[in-house]
Amino acid sequence: MKYLLLIHVNPAALDALSEEERTAIFAEHDAFTALTKESGELVGFTALADPSSTTTVRVRDGVPAVTDGPYVEAKEFLAGYYVIDCDKPERATELAAMIPDARLTAIEVRPVMNTGGTEM
Repeated sequence: MKYLLLIHVNPAALDALSEEERTAIFAEHDAFTALTKESGELVGFTALADPSSTTTVRVRDGVPAVTDGPYVEAKEFLAGYYVIDCDKPERATELAAMIPDARLTAIEVRPVMNTGGTEM
């Protein structure tokens, strides 16, 4: 089963970190990526740009309305994700707990639906 591990970040928590602490978090992400690649559980991952560069599109009555900024104003934002493939939901939560950002904010574990579309 595939799971999406959504990394939510609070900018205030990131700003409170020293450069050394931020560097350590990136190194832990590298280690996590290596671990899940080696185990065959990693399907893919990406980091997302800061929400200030976000554009939101809504279509109403067939007319697209484009606005600057994220879909919803929040103290936390989606910073990136991993897609993993593992046998049990317990393993997905175990892997999510290994992501260093889990110590700062939250990692959301969401099963991926197989819709018959393009496989990741």
